[in-house]
Amino acid sequence: MSQAPLVFGAPDIQADDIAQVLAVLQSGWLGTGPRVAAFEAQFAAFKGVDPRQVVAVNSGTAALHLSLLAAGISPGDEVITSPLTFCATVNVILHVGATPVLADVDADTMNLSATSVAARITPRTRAVLPVHFAGRPCEMDALLALTRARNLVVVEDCAHAIEARWREQPTGTLGDFGCFSFYATKNVTTGEGGMVIARDVAHAQRMRRLSLHGVDRDAWKRFSADGYPHYDVTDCGFKFNMMDLQAAIGQHQLARVQANSLRRQAIWQQYQAAFAGLPLTCPAQPDAHTVHARHLYTLLVDEARCGVSRDVFLARMLGQGIGVGVHYRAIPEHSYYQQSLGWQPADTPVATAIGRQTVSLPLGPGMGDADVQRVMAGVRQALEMT
Repeated sequence: MSQAPLVFGAPDIQADDIAQVLAVLQSGWLGTGPRVAAFEAQFAAFKGVDPRQVVAVNSGTAALHLSLLAAGISPGDEVITSPLTFCATVNVILHVGATPVLADVDADTMNLSATSVAARITPRTRAVLPVHFAGRPCEMDALLALTRARNLVVVEDCAHAIEARWREQPTGTLGDFGCFSFYATKNVTTGEGGMVIARDVAHAQRMRRLSLHGVDRDAWKRFSADGYPHYDVTDCGFKFNMMDLQAAIGQHQLARVQANSLRRQAIWQQYQAAFAGLPLTCPAQPDAHTVHARHLYTLLVDEARCGVSRDVFLARMLGQGIGVGVHYRAIPEHSYYQQSLGWQPADTPVATAIGRQTVSLPLGPGMGDADVQRVMAGVRQALEMT
């Protein structure tokens, strides 16, 4: 392997990101402070919501967890979600004591199927947690029709979909809560971090308290400027707050997100054209009434068509120094859920089939034209090495 490895999901870190981190380090204030507040306001403007609805947290997982708590989801409740997601989506349901229920996905969009959701609603169902997989918005008209008719809470998992839109409405603003991740591989990164949008400002206020040990900062106002600024603990909270150090990176990342999105789109379309004649299943084209965030580009490698298994394909790509990913093995494939919940791969056959064939290719604004050509040639070589 003569070329340097092409890292999958490498973050786009530029000089202004580094300069802002240095400025925070020199300021002497690293924790939650003015940078976090500014990032929240910037994100609110980007999504077209009231800044009071937005809370910055330390991960997308924390955003999901706090949303379920603010919605009042508790033991005895059921929450329907997708089996084609990272385990955090299911784990947070378990962490609040509720029961996760898996509906299957649509074979083309890989998003939660409204028909499958409808079949799994019971008298105990309290919420639906759709995942905008790979940056493609879910079929929100159908899902919202189902949930509104039954007064169910909708928590959008937008970890892949910061720029996405459904019928001109930004993801994260369609349901009751919208949860975003700024993990290292995401379209906007703070290393670790997340954001949540709450439709109800009162829910956002409660999540803000819960994100920092349940401390009510408004209690400080009850004391005069001459007195010690005591605080009050109003909830049994968590350590889920974002730091200024993270927010400083996020501010400049978010400022570049639209320009970066154009580069992702260009690479995505190059891949579509290059692989159209190969015995692979390429992602479905985005619907005209949506904006696809293009967080992932996922191929399906069917051994019967390709003459090579998905895992051998992965090994051959890695052998060429090209980073690849798997998004995702279906949740029922994992031993914990089989042992604790009795789930089996056959429970969600569409998601299971996708999870056994899927391969994510490098897709990022930092990729040069030569990198893109290298990936496209690498895919062909991985198929031909039989």
